[in-house]
Amino acid sequence: MSVFDFSTLQPDLILDALTHCGLDVSSGLLALNSYENRVYQFSAYVADGLRPEKYVVKFYRPQRWTEQQLLEEHSFAFELAAADIPVVAPFVINGQSLQQYMGYYFALFPSRGGRTLEVDNDEQLAMLGRFLGRLHLVGNAKKFIHRPAFTIESQLLQSQQVLNALPYIPSYIRPAFDVVLEQVIALCIAQYQPKRMIRLHGDCHAGNLFYVDQGPFFVDLDDCRSGPAIQDLWMMLSGDRQQQRDTLELMLEEYEQYYEFDPAELRLIEPLRAMRMVHYMAWLARRWQDPAFPMNFPWFATDKYWEQQCLVLKEQLFFLQQAPLSLVPDY
Repeated sequence: MSVFDFSTLQPDLILDALTHCGLDVSSGLLALNSYENRVYQFSAYVADGLRPEKYVVKFYRPQRWTEQQLLEEHSFAFELAAADIPVVAPFVINGQSLQQYMGYYFALFPSRGGRTLEVDNDEQLAMLGRFLGRLHLVGNAKKFIHRPAFTIESQLLQSQQVLNALPYIPSYIRPAFDVVLEQVIALCIAQYQPKRMIRLHGDCHAGNLFYVDQGPFFVDLDDCRSGPAIQDLWMMLSGDRQQQRDTLELMLEEYEQYYEFDPAELRLIEPLRAMRMVHYMAWLARRWQDPAFPMNFPWFATDKYWEQQCLVLKEQLFFLQQAPLSLVPDY
């Protein structure tokens, strides 16, 4: 089974896997939005159940993570849940949170609904600050052994190798693209020198957050890895420098009730932003053999897209050359 191969994951196999876990499925399978994995919502009866309950099953992309890495993700979720931090942890079935059927790893979760987090809502951002402070307190208590870290090698250099071999970047753009990418990487190497790496959510943006009256929560930790704390904060920042500063101060006021923030990490924001940009381009390239990607990202193979990416990299190069964001107002 290749890293791209979900071809054998047909409805009958999914239903057989759920039956294997002791679930009596009473509904169809509703596909949820996920490109990296295959995720479905369904209703099922459990033993002696009087009415069906809603569940979510996630089939992990083959060969993306090892068994040890997936178990480490689940272990982190259980630690957070035990500390009363709102994440959706997988069910343990027959003593195991990670299930296996016909070559696929999968996990079952309770179905949780909520509203999308409003990034311009001060109350919700303050709650998120408290949530992340508590999450990082737990994240700092132990270290990942098997999960990867945010590094120049994994996010930039390996991505650069993928992009260097990519045939979709047109020849008239390629020289300028390669030069600006090299310049961005050089500045990131110089600037990205984190002093402390902790266990993180790793992909903390509004699309991965839900909100209920009690506060925000994550549905899973699929991209959890080690990195600087600012990685889980910077994607909530938008607008000009003053707006970013105001948002960050609002979140940190609550965050630091639980976990101390090192202001030196502010200089890591733009390198981390560049790492995310480049890694995303390479992620699409790596997944292009999966039929779901050309269907959902048809613009990836167009000249216009690569013209835009060249401009985006030039803009990011400019930001890398500026003074980092500071909690002290600019005068």
